[in-house]
Amino acid sequence: MFSTTDTIVAIATPPGRGGIGVVRMSGPSAATIAQAMTERREPFGPRHATLTSINSSSNSIDRVVVTFFAAPHSYTGEDVAEISAHGSPVLLRAIVSEAMRNGARLAEPGEFTLRAYLNQRIDLVQAEAVRDLVNAVTPLQARAAFDQLEGTLTADIREIDRALLDLTARLEASLDFPGEGYHFVEGSAAAGEIAAVASRVAALLESAQRGRLIREGLHVVLAGRPNTGKSSLFNALAGAGRAIVTDVPGTTRDLLTEVVDIEGVPVTIVDTAGARLAPADAIEAEGIARAQAARQIASVVVILLDGSQPLTRDDRALLDETSDVPRVIAVNKSDLPEAWPPQSIQATALKLSVLTGDGLAELREALLAAVGGGDDRRDVPAVTNIRHIELMTRALDALRRAQEAATSNAPEEFVLVDLTEARTLLEEVTGTRTADDLLGHIFSSFCIGK
Repeated sequence: MFSTTDTIVAIATPPGRGGIGVVRMSGPSAATIAQAMTERREPFGPRHATLTSINSSSNSIDRVVVTFFAAPHSYTGEDVAEISAHGSPVLLRAIVSEAMRNGARLAEPGEFTLRAYLNQRIDLVQAEAVRDLVNAVTPLQARAAFDQLEGTLTADIREIDRALLDLTARLEASLDFPGEGYHFVEGSAAAGEIAAVASRVAALLESAQRGRLIREGLHVVLAGRPNTGKSSLFNALAGAGRAIVTDVPGTTRDLLTEVVDIEGVPVTIVDTAGARLAPADAIEAEGIARAQAARQIASVVVILLDGSQPLTRDDRALLDETSDVPRVIAVNKSDLPEAWPPQSIQATALKLSVLTGDGLAELREALLAAVGGGDDRRDVPAVTNIRHIELMTRALDALRRAQEAATSNAPEEFVLVDLTEARTLLEEVTGTRTADDLLGHIFSSFCIGK
């Protein structure tokens, strides 16, 4: 874990040039260091933007605006100084160096957000949402992350935990009076309350598969024998001429990738070398081997066939090889006379023409449907993080065990064991109980400056 007692500094804006760049400091000496770096003689006023200059030992570095946020009213809950300078990487690095010369330490990845979490400005769900919001590449990803940053999932889990705490308290009170035979809640009533809580957890998990798809995206590999139109399809989905398209078989030798937005889901499209049993040379053979490896790790494989030509041995070999993986069979060149009925291969085979664009919308929908993401995407799912999904699934299992024990009028101790486990798992979601090594793993995946 990182030290939380010193003052940290980092560039908070993305790499590269821009109109403005921001250097952020957080910690007990943030205001003192900011004042030492500038020409200002009196302390910075909280929540006031002050125009001043950053000075080094030999010369002035830049004209800047310093904004000071006094603890606990800041992002991290500590004293924070944000220095807005001209967006030159050279100037920003010079400001960071000057801050370090005056006693600050370069921040580790995610250290600002870690301090916000440790100072209870945000919980762990919101901290992870910060990372997801920064990494979002589609509007739907950003919406899902922002909802969690606003605390929607946290509020749901806290309501569930309050209900469990109330029931747990009554069951434990019953244990305190074993001789008198007092029962503050009967088994059937407890089973009903547990069932109600379990249904709320199940409702949160209902759209978890779609939520994970939105957060993590989809990996789609285009496969087919040479000249079926894979590179043309790749360019059509990418919206740009990324792949070279010719009539010469084997033009595509290596893997080409592009990330596209399909209904808010980030989809990585991979164009591969044409699959054939007898490659023309060693280079094409290597391309075919790489295409096979790409298919093995794909979320979905698009098998592209040429509907204007009879099926070949290469087509049938590829269909056999991918028979047990998630796939979409697409029959291209529907603008030409049909050589065979697509339904003879698969009832759900899609007809499309990359040349005219017919069928491309249906293909996009089929890609999402192949992995369970084809339902209504207008509502943002509450749960998107695999860590949350696993913990909440285990909590739901514990609740169902507790419900079964309560229904059979088992002793309160048996019910309490499972209820306590469920509460512990839900507390791990929000970070009320979290191991240090897990925190280190989560925050190390952040960018520096956040």
